[in-house]
Formats: sequence, C-alpha cells, structure tokens
Amino acid sequence: MVELICAALLIGFVAGLRAFMAPTIVSWAATVGLWGRVWGVVHIMQAPFMPGIFTGLALFELIFDKLPFTPTRKAPIQLLARMMMGGLAGATIGAASISLKYGLVCGIVGAIIGTFVGAAVRKALARLFGRDWPAALLEDVVAIGLGITAIFIP
Repeated sequence: MVELICAALLIGFVAGLRAFMAPTIVSWAATVGLWGRVWGVVHIMQAPFMPGIFTGLALFELIFDKLPFTPTRKAPIQLLARMMMGGLAGATIGAASISLKYGLVCGIVGAIIGTFVGAAVRKALARLFGRDWPAALLEDVVAIGLGITAIFIP
C-alpha cells in the first residue's frame, strides 16, 4: 500500500510539472505490460493507441510551455487539467496494483502539490539563470525522470 501511495503521489507531482507527461509515461508502462493487467475504468490506458496520443500531447505541451504567452499553471483551468491528468495516471497505477481509488486521490493530491511547488521552484530557477528557458528545460528533465521513477515503485 505504501508503494502505491508513493508512486501515485509522485506521478501526480509529475502532472503538476507537466500535465501530459504523467499519463504519457503511465500509458507506455501499462501498454508494454510493466504491471500486468490494468483493470477498471482506466483499462483504456493499456490500449495500443493511448501512448501515441499522450506522447503527441506531451510533446505539444513541452513546446507550448516555453512560449511567452502560455498562461500560468496555477490558473483554474490549467490546475484542473493537471489534477485530472494526475488523477488518471494515479488511478492507472492504483488499478494495476491495489486500489484504483487510492491511486486516484493520491494522483490528484500529488498534482496539486506539484503545480505549486513546480511553479515556485521554476520561478526561483528562472531568477537564478536570468531567464525562464533553462529553468523550463530543467523542469522537463525532472518531470521525465520522476515519472520514470514513479512507474517502477509499485
């Protein structure tokens, strides 16, 4: 149970950094059978086309995030999207192990934490670097690394 909570919180945190990165990584893991069968309403994450869809969305987000007119991740719509993607990714991890419900809740909580912590750290790094772009790239790398770590916890 502890592993599920940690993994779902961490994948939710990833969604707080990059909304589509979390379901991308989880759908790849589910599709290649990393955890065996994913049951319940999130079994669609194992469909062969899901990694491709989420990968496309994640790549779009990686580019869009660096544009100067991109809205803050803390805006209501962006925060809701991060919570939904964190919940989906967490629920998928939960469905593959012990509890879809625990995974869902932990994924949402992790996304909220990741959104606000990520925004604060990125702002501080942008100040340190003198511009936002290097901080954004570093955040991309951290999101990918944490996401990959999360799928190997359960």
